[in-house]
Amino acid sequence: MSFSPRAGDTAVGERRPQARRDDDRGHEPPPTLTELYRARRLDMVRLALFLVDDLHTAEDVVQDAFTALCRTHGSSLHGLGDPGAYLHTAVVNAARSVLRRRRTARAYTPPHPGSGAPVDEGLLLAEEHRHVLDALARLTRRQREVLVLRYWSELSEAQIAQTLGLSRGTVKSTASRALDALEKKLEADR
Repeated sequence: MSFSPRAGDTAVGERRPQARRDDDRGHEPPPTLTELYRARRLDMVRLALFLVDDLHTAEDVVQDAFTALCRTHGSSLHGLGDPGAYLHTAVVNAARSVLRRRRTARAYTPPHPGSGAPVDEGLLLAEEHRHVLDALARLTRRQREVLVLRYWSELSEAQIAQTLGLSRGTVKSTASRALDALEKKLEADR
């Protein structure tokens, strides 16, 4: 393939008018975030729509890209060589992330639920829970707090000690005494 100059082309070594315009453009300030938003938002939404195939998600992707651009570079976009290219890359990367999350969600298979509980189990458990709660209410406040944090909230002894402002030893001895007292109260109720 050979190159032949067209009418209006410059000779070798001469400066082209277009090159001068590029030099002039280098001195222009970059667009503000608002100007970039007005000029490129719809194009970016179309791009994201082609990638994620959902208008609402595409709009979210573009909004997140503009938010990240603002958070990183501010509203003036100084120091950013090509804001349009940066935005384009941000939209494509965000769309890829959406697609990865979709693929992961679709690949998840929930575990098979086992057989259900017997029909009367709820009534029996409700009655037993009522007895335990009644016995728990008759314990001291500290004993109740330690048992609830240990067995309901599943906190460690260290976490309970920090939460209640007690030493670990106090938590351990309080839990032991509370369980003994709870057992005695439940046996007495039978």
